[in-house]
Amino acid sequence: MKPLPFYDVLDVLIKPSSLGAGTAQRFQQEKYFIFALTPQQVREVCISRDFLPGGRRDYMVQIQLRFCLSETSCPQEDNYPNSLCIKVNGKLFPLPGHAPPPKNGVEQKRPGRPLNITSLVRLSSAVPNQISITWAPEIGKTYSMSVYLVRQLTSPLLLQRLRMKGIRNPDHSRALIKEKLTADPDSEVATTSLRVSLMCPLGKMRLKVPCRAVTCCHLQCFDAALYLQMNEKKPSWICPVCDKKATYESLIIDGLFLEILNDCNDVDEIKFQEDGTWCPMRPKKEAHKLQVSETKYPSVPVRHTAPSDSGVKKADVIDLTADSSDEEESDPPLKKRCVYMTKSQEPELHPKRYSGFEDCREYAVPAVPASLSSISSDRMTGRFCASLQPRLQNRGPTDTLVLKW
Repeated sequence: MKPLPFYDVLDVLIKPSSLGAGTAQRFQQEKYFIFALTPQQVREVCISRDFLPGGRRDYMVQIQLRFCLSETSCPQEDNYPNSLCIKVNGKLFPLPGHAPPPKNGVEQKRPGRPLNITSLVRLSSAVPNQISITWAPEIGKTYSMSVYLVRQLTSPLLLQRLRMKGIRNPDHSRALIKEKLTADPDSEVATTSLRVSLMCPLGKMRLKVPCRAVTCCHLQCFDAALYLQMNEKKPSWICPVCDKKATYESLIIDGLFLEILNDCNDVDEIKFQEDGTWCPMRPKKEAHKLQVSETKYPSVPVRHTAPSDSGVKKADVIDLTADSSDEEESDPPLKKRCVYMTKSQEPELHPKRYSGFEDCREYAVPAVPASLSSISSDRMTGRFCASLQPRLQNRGPTDTLVLKW
C-alpha cells in the first residue's frame, strides 16, 4: 500500500490479505481476521495514550486498518469496498464521515482513509483480537485489507523533515525562469518578464517557507507550514496553484525564493527578467491631488461723489436692516454705503434708466430681500414709520430720499 505522510509504520499486524474475488452469486460476503499484540506493542500503545475532555482517549501509537484494491502494478491508495461494515471484537466500528447520498439508485463510495480501530482493540498480549469484514462484491474488482501498528505524526514534525531534505539550489529556479522567458519563434507575443507573488495562495499571507512540488511547472510557491496543516486535517495533497497532485514526497523548498524573502521585506510581488534576475514590484504612489485655487474677485470700492458747494443737501439714507443700536455705531463698510444722487446730476446718467424718475420727490421702495424674511412684519413696519416720518417732514422740494434695504 501507499505510505501515508502522517504515519510511521512500526509493525505489520496483518499483511495485505485479499477479501476474495468478486462474484455475482451472493449479494454480501463476510470474512474474519485475527491478530494478537506482543507485550512490547501493548506497552508502546499504552504509553502514548492521552486523555481528552469528556473521558475520550487518544493514542499517538495506533492500530490502523486499511483497504485497497488488489493491484501489484503500483502502490495503491486507500479504497473502500461497497457496503462496507466493520466489527472489532463484536463491536461495530463507525466509518468516518458521511456517505454521499445515492445517485440514480446506485450507492456512491466514500473517500478512502485509514481507520483507527485502537479504541476497540484489547490491549493485552494474552487475548487475541478479531475483525469481521462485510462488503458487497463487485464484478472484476478485488479488495485487500491490512492492519498496521503506526505512530501518528504532526505537521510541525513533517515540516522539520522537509527542511532536513534540503533546499533546492537557486540556480535551478533561475534556469527555469530563463526557459519560460525564452522567445518562442512560433509565438507572435514575446514574454520578457514574469510577475510572481510572495503571498501564499492558501492563507493570503507572506510566504515563510516557500515550497512547491517538483512535478509542478509554475514558479509560484505556497507556504509549506500552511499546506501541511491543511492536509493534516483533511488530506488531499492538491497543489493550491495548479490543482494537480502535490504529494509530500514531491515537495521541495525553493532556495531562490528564500533569498528573495530575506532581501526584501516590504514588497508582496516581484518581477523576473529574461536573464533570471528579479526586481521588486512596489505599489505606485497615489498621485497628489491638484488643489484648485478658488477664484477671488477683487472688491471694487464705491466712489462717493463729493458734495457740491451749491448748497444742495445730501440724500437721506434710511437703513431698515439695522437695529436701533446700530445708529450709535460708526459708519458702515464701504460695500454697504449708498451712492446719493442730486437733481443736478441726473442729466449725466443714462436717460432710459431713470426715465420714470423725473420728479425727485417721488421714491420707490424695492422688494424685501430674503435676509429680511426673518423680521416680523410688525417690527419692520413700526421701525420704518418711526425712522421715515421725521425725515419726510424736513425734506426740501429738491431733496432725494433713498431707502436702503
